[in-house]
Amino acid sequence: MLMLARILLTLTVLGYSLGTIRADFNKTHATNPAWTPHARFHVVWQILSYSGVGLIALYLIWLGSGGIESLWLATALSFVVYAAFFSAVFSRPVYQGSLFDANGYPSFRPPIGPEHWRWDVNVTVFAILSTILFAAVAALLAS
Repeated sequence: MLMLARILLTLTVLGYSLGTIRADFNKTHATNPAWTPHARFHVVWQILSYSGVGLIALYLIWLGSGGIESLWLATALSFVVYAAFFSAVFSRPVYQGSLFDANGYPSFRPPIGPEHWRWDVNVTVFAILSTILFAAVAALLAS
């Protein structure tokens, strides 16, 4: 079960670290000319922070003490990143935020449901990765 937890945790870490580099370090975010320079600064800071936290988490998962404590710490790091994301999603009315803008990643039609339904790419990917995180927690609890 510990190996399964390591693999699942690795997926969650890669999602918020490498995935963020891929999704945000491009013309839709970090080099988007429509964004203010300060907003671009913050997204690059976020990308680099998540990458650094991801490297620490991967160390804990694969090279740490080998004990379950290292895996729980890596789990906590993933949980903080995903919980912060969903907190930002649900608190959008407070700061007048949006899940996407006109020159970002567009929402998409889900494989099921009415024609007018649209899913956000970030919410969809992070919901899947959060589910994987909960599976990793289940594997840790079963160990």
